[in-house]
Amino acid sequence: MTVAPASLPTLERCQLLLQQWRQTLELTARDRSLLSGHLQTLERQMERLAQRRLRIAVFGRVGVGKSSLVNALVGEALMATDVAHGCTRRQQAVTWPLTIEALEAIELVDTPGIDEVAADARARLAARVALQSDLVLMVLDADISRVELEALDTLLNWGKPVLPVLNRSDCWPEPQRQTLCRSIETRIREHLAVSGLCRTSRRVLAPIAVAAAPRGAVVLSDGRVRSRPLPAEVDGLETALRSLLNEQGQALLVLNSLRQAERLQQRLEAGRLLRRRQAAQGLIGRYAALKAAGVAANPLILLDLAGGLACDTALVVQLCQLYDLPMGGPGARRLLQRLSGHNALIGGAQLGIQAALSGVRQLLMVAAPFTAGLSLAPAAPVALAQAALAVHTTRRTGRLTARWLLEQKGRGKRSRPLPATLLRRLAWQDSTLQRLLAEWPQPLERTAVQELLP
Repeated sequence: MTVAPASLPTLERCQLLLQQWRQTLELTARDRSLLSGHLQTLERQMERLAQRRLRIAVFGRVGVGKSSLVNALVGEALMATDVAHGCTRRQQAVTWPLTIEALEAIELVDTPGIDEVAADARARLAARVALQSDLVLMVLDADISRVELEALDTLLNWGKPVLPVLNRSDCWPEPQRQTLCRSIETRIREHLAVSGLCRTSRRVLAPIAVAAAPRGAVVLSDGRVRSRPLPAEVDGLETALRSLLNEQGQALLVLNSLRQAERLQQRLEAGRLLRRRQAAQGLIGRYAALKAAGVAANPLILLDLAGGLACDTALVVQLCQLYDLPMGGPGARRLLQRLSGHNALIGGAQLGIQAALSGVRQLLMVAAPFTAGLSLAPAAPVALAQAALAVHTTRRTGRLTARWLLEQKGRGKRSRPLPATLLRRLAWQDSTLQRLLAEWPQPLERTAVQELLP
């Protein structure tokens, strides 16, 4: 892989590095089938990166005024709104005519209410919104609820930049509105501290107060009082977003693009390692059965030990071939060194137990003519005990080998320029991206190898 010139701006370098990484990503037909959704999402994100088109998701419970907020920011009634809750059933995107020098376009994405679905589906919706957007506006209309805190957890676990927005702020007098905003911020910080995410964001999670569709009272000529729509009050949010996007707009695009690529890389590695682990378990089971049959049928302990050693050696060779680690070189030597201590321990125990069991079985066979064959009755349980011991030792050897090979696969991937490495490299040279990465880390990031290790 070639290296993008350091003289290029961060966004162009990110685009070039991602294209190079994507070209080196060797995908089988099965990989493409299993990861088709992730591949399409990444392709769309890379298109937006090239077009400098940033996406802002408007996220929250049903009926908090998400569609009204989108309409207020755009200045047109493009999203359907109704007094009945749940008007938005699917994601809808509109272009926000906000001029940001570093960006060509900004999309506002209206999303369904998170409390319209069960908890598992709600988490999946939050994760999908986080994956497909560069910034999330979490809209509230009162003090933050448990459902909203759970959704916030999901977003922050993905390292997604989130700005809380308090809609319908015109419903409270100024002192009460300030008290409510402080209460929301306090509850968020307390919840993050309890859930272990207190250091997830270094930004102040104070909500920005807006009134997307305020209404005021008017007295009719006949004395009746009715309400009428008033101009939206979203200037504070627009100012905050304009300042944020002018400073970090391109960095938000870069951050989301590389994290999407990293997620795809992890899914790809996890799927491949899972299939290899399943194949390894099948190999271990077959060799354990073969060794058990040989030990149970063979009366001589030396032949038992020799056959068992040959069986375990063949298993190790087969596992190395399965994980693409050739039997030779420093990697194989480290594996043999690690197995030597393990095999010495279990081999000594096996020798003692096998000797005792073999001695008992031979005595029973010798005594058979004198007992009319009755002494052979306990021979079967003794043979089964020997077979069980052989199965246990083979499985232990196989699992230790497979675990070590998984770790080696993980270390081998580190030498390749993966998306997480590219992100750190770009952040090291771009102070804006570095600050954004520090403000919105990804605390639950785990590698595919870590997820599969027992």
